[in-house]
Amino acid sequence: MPSSKRLFVKTSTLPNAGKGLFAKVDIAKNEIVTEYLGRLAAWKDVEDDFENGYIFHINDELVIDASKDKGSFGRYANDATGLTRVKGLTNNAEYFEEDTRVFIRAKRKIAAGNEVFVSYGPGYWKQIKENMLQDKQKAKKKAGKRG
Repeated sequence: MPSSKRLFVKTSTLPNAGKGLFAKVDIAKNEIVTEYLGRLAAWKDVEDDFENGYIFHINDELVIDASKDKGSFGRYANDATGLTRVKGLTNNAEYFEEDTRVFIRAKRKIAAGNEVFVSYGPGYWKQIKENMLQDKQKAKKKAGKRG
């Protein structure tokens, strides 16, 4: 798993969230945690890739696709306000953009050993819920055909 002098990746503290991004050292408020790295792509080239949870929308035309860049720390930052929540965990970082680059910045001090959490935004979770509902409906239809 990726590791640097400041960050490391391990199992998230959020249930069913997979891997998470953690601070190896204290990170000060307003300090850049990491850049969200990946392939700059046109939205039209990735919009049908429903399984890809590593797409960051820069604007209506451009995205950063971090799905293939497992060394990109930004892709491991989870959203504490997503589908699985843990009491007491809140987002402690935020995304900010500079042209076509995206960074994660600490909203408050993140102590060494703590997980970095950043909001994915309501649109992301709306799409996830829609995808889950579609998957459930497909499974129900498939089960009905067997019976």
